[in-house]
Amino acid sequence: MTSMSSDGRSVGRSTIQKAALAVGAVFLLVGILGFIPGITSGYETLGFAGHESEAMLLGVFQVSVLHNIVHLLFGAAGIALARSAAQSRNYLIVGGAIYLVLWLYGLLIGHDTPANFVPVNSADNWLHFVLGAGMIGLGVALSRGTARAGRTTAAR
Repeated sequence: MTSMSSDGRSVGRSTIQKAALAVGAVFLLVGILGFIPGITSGYETLGFAGHESEAMLLGVFQVSVLHNIVHLLFGAAGIALARSAAQSRNYLIVGGAIYLVLWLYGLLIGHDTPANFVPVNSADNWLHFVLGAGMIGLGVALSRGTARAGRTTAAR
């Protein structure tokens, strides 16, 4: 929702704040969906952590209670950090970097080993890559000109 300030400037969420809010809301939704039987197949096998959890979100992405909690926390962080453009930029870029690290981690570990404690599978790995690259791309692209956009000129 955008409103006008007393000097006629529009006041509301910037595009980068809206992006961080949307990304956070999607993560929050995914975290919730991971706990819903039917949307998560093999729900009866949902474990707290570890590769032994055979629960699959949407029948594709391996999840556990820990994995779902991470999504919930990451979503809540996005929503909270969408309060300012600078925090939104940091959420998108740092969060994207975290997902790229998680992608690399998932590629390097054995999926049937104790190192796969989150757990992740190949579908998760490639989704993490897309999320990481997309979040960094949004953070960089939408923060261009943000510093200039906040300035006003005194001359009229």
